[in-house]
Amino acid sequence: MSGNPSTELEGHTNHKSRVKSSPFDLTPIRRTLVLVVILFHVFLVLNLTRTHNLALSFLNVSSKTYGSLPYEACHSRRIFVYDLPPMFNYELVNSSNINLNNGFGRAAKEFTGIVPESILPAWYWTDLLSGEVAYHRRMLNYKCRTMEPESATAFYIPFYAGLALTKSLGGNNTWRERDWHCEMLIKWVQQQKWWNRSNGSDHFIMLGRVSWDFRRLRDVDGDWGSSFINMPAMQNVIRLSVQGHMWDKLEISVPYPSLFHPRSNIDIIEWQRFIRSRRRNHLFAFVGEAREPIQNDFQGILQKQCLNESTVCHHVDCGPKNYIDGKTTVIAAFLDSDFCLQPRGEEGFTGRFVFDCMLAGSIPVFFSRETAYFQYELFMPVEPESYSVFINPNDVRNKTDVKKVLEGYGRMEVETMRNKVIEYLPRFVYTKPSQGLEKIKDAFDIAIEAMLSKYKAHIEKGRIGNLNEI
Repeated sequence: MSGNPSTELEGHTNHKSRVKSSPFDLTPIRRTLVLVVILFHVFLVLNLTRTHNLALSFLNVSSKTYGSLPYEACHSRRIFVYDLPPMFNYELVNSSNINLNNGFGRAAKEFTGIVPESILPAWYWTDLLSGEVAYHRRMLNYKCRTMEPESATAFYIPFYAGLALTKSLGGNNTWRERDWHCEMLIKWVQQQKWWNRSNGSDHFIMLGRVSWDFRRLRDVDGDWGSSFINMPAMQNVIRLSVQGHMWDKLEISVPYPSLFHPRSNIDIIEWQRFIRSRRRNHLFAFVGEAREPIQNDFQGILQKQCLNESTVCHHVDCGPKNYIDGKTTVIAAFLDSDFCLQPRGEEGFTGRFVFDCMLAGSIPVFFSRETAYFQYELFMPVEPESYSVFINPNDVRNKTDVKKVLEGYGRMEVETMRNKVIEYLPRFVYTKPSQGLEKIKDAFDIAIEAMLSKYKAHIEKGRIGNLNEI
């Protein structure tokens, strides 16, 4: 004891003041406010924990796969995955179909009798817009994923920009509402140390909608899409897109998700064997309908030629009144035909059935070189004529008969082209295992390799952050 009365008195006084300031001596209103604040923080912590756990379960993260390769094997391939607030990804997945089966959608049991029974469990009703979920799932289980950002070669931003835009396209949403998620994402990522180190030049993102949907030029409510890609912060970020801008050197076009998600190498081999030996009763197939409001509509011209040659052309009208039983009819038509007509899509150069056509072992007939040759070259054979047919659309408008053009290919030529399509099939499907397959590279593997190669070239030229000199 110090024996100093003043010290003892001071300590006693401080103790009394602390007691008086305890919650029990607060007024009822203040006690209520304190309790509300405490409960709010408890709720917030529990909700974030629940959301995180649901996210891990939804995307099937396995601690046995990510980061499983030896350190040396991942040289210049290590990727850090940002843990974004749920508002930028998990909370955007409000479609029950995308939510099922790790983003693949509902099991496609309707294909019973159309595909071999042994691989029926590999077929799902996968949403065309689910690519962002599929890539996020694979990145979380990527064998060269690192939890140490300082060792990362690249940084993945798992923002579901396509799903965010889809939610805001309906109704009378303003351009500000369509840009809101994108602007909030940019604010968040710009606060990260690793973004600021390179101004985002070693970052990449996956876009589940066509590139043009994110390139709105004016801040006008009536203009389509968002301006995400045109925002200044995005000018150095590498973008994987289901349909990229062919003249944007930072974009890589990747295949749309198809319905077939092989579980193993055996699934792929069995499907390849099935479509190679398939008996095809029609020369070509056309899936589409005439768009009556469009004058001299090219799809209408193709539809008319197909209907006039019904003995050799398998037509599927996918208009809203007739397109009832889904893609079972579409896949069946492609399985039944040597060739499949693939005009330009409604939202871009590539129609939604291009990859379904080739998945069925049918030879695509293109009417625009931009449909595949100029944007999916990483996933297709180098020589376009080795796996496809190109017909100038102007020739078709000037009465060129598509049937006669295709009849000009001999049986050996057709089989050679089909074999090339079948050979490349693994490159445009997304496999079911969250870590991919052991010996076969799928679309995800090729896309990530392309991204890393693009970034490596970026580094070697010393042009980090300088888009104009890439």
